[in-house]
Amino acid sequence: MPALRKAAVALFVLVLGLATPASAVGVRVRDQAPTFNGGVYAIAHRGPIVYLGGAFTSATYRGRIYPRLRLAALDARTGALLSWAPAADGTVRALQSAGDTIYAAGDFHAVGGQVRDSLAALSPGSGAVLSFRHTLTGTAYTLTSGNGRLYLGGSFSDVDGHRRAGLAAFTLADGELDAVWRPRADDTVHTLVSYGGRVFVGGSFHSIDEVHGTLRLAALHGRTGRVQEKFLPRPPAEVRSIAVDQAGVYVATAGLGGRAIAYSFNGAVRWQRVFDGDAATIATVGGLTYVGGHFDSACLTSRNGAHGVCVDGSQPRYKLAAVTATGGLASWAPKGNGVIGVRVLSVNQATGTLEAGGDFTTIDGQDRRRLAVF
Repeated sequence: MPALRKAAVALFVLVLGLATPASAVGVRVRDQAPTFNGGVYAIAHRGPIVYLGGAFTSATYRGRIYPRLRLAALDARTGALLSWAPAADGTVRALQSAGDTIYAAGDFHAVGGQVRDSLAALSPGSGAVLSFRHTLTGTAYTLTSGNGRLYLGGSFSDVDGHRRAGLAAFTLADGELDAVWRPRADDTVHTLVSYGGRVFVGGSFHSIDEVHGTLRLAALHGRTGRVQEKFLPRPPAEVRSIAVDQAGVYVATAGLGGRAIAYSFNGAVRWQRVFDGDAATIATVGGLTYVGGHFDSACLTSRNGAHGVCVDGSQPRYKLAAVTATGGLASWAPKGNGVIGVRVLSVNQATGTLEAGGDFTTIDGQDRRRLAVF
């Protein structure tokens, strides 16, 4: 079968697998997958391999406990825990696969026994720590890659002694700090997604480069860093996560009652769903948008009251929900638990699986401590 035809068939299977009801193969929670003793905060993919970062220090797989100091990997085809295990001395908050490298960002100061201040580059095969090394004043929260660059967002004031206000970029070819791409956010950047020559930025900031209308969400040119002023949506609350596809931009917001909001590329609202707790993460594939967070209910309308309570009725959605392409609430409704619930969702295009990480311990009553593979 020609390569293009194989790719088309694989995508067709992926779309069917993740867009069908929860009883279908590909959406059911997978039995064979490791569990973790602390939160899973970050997920990245390289083919069928899933790389995980977080606050955990051990993984349990098939009844055995293995040390995994805030970094781990599994095979999404089988759920098997892999031997990849570089050790970070602090929480890993973001991971990004780019080329032959897995990049990590977070609160650590050493990885694999080598000094690395909040940023590290790792071999995807051996886990060896690579030469990429920088210093950061502040906290790193998010990574994305594109346009020949690795982009970093967070709450920091400088990188390598050069002023960088919450946003920075590094050249993938040599790992050096990009001297040109340096937009300035006036508060925390929580999430970044590179798509189509632009970098979409979300967080709690009021503006980027003092451009009016860049409240909490903005699009930046992938090479110059300039604000793209055709996209000025102004979401109603802090943006915690972004997903992008050919139809537009999707965000998960916090606040009194979280929201999943779909925007067109000109910043117009296409649809929104309101929940009774924060929406912390969002992913989209095959016409469905998956949402994870702290919520227990999805509101039937966009109105909510004190403490985020739905005013006009609700349907139960425990930490996980799915929304159709027109904004309707889909039937997919696995039940997560915990106060914090789901922190990260990621679609693995290579295997047609959806991975969820967070602080939950069960999904549909089954032992799924901090990680579930659907």
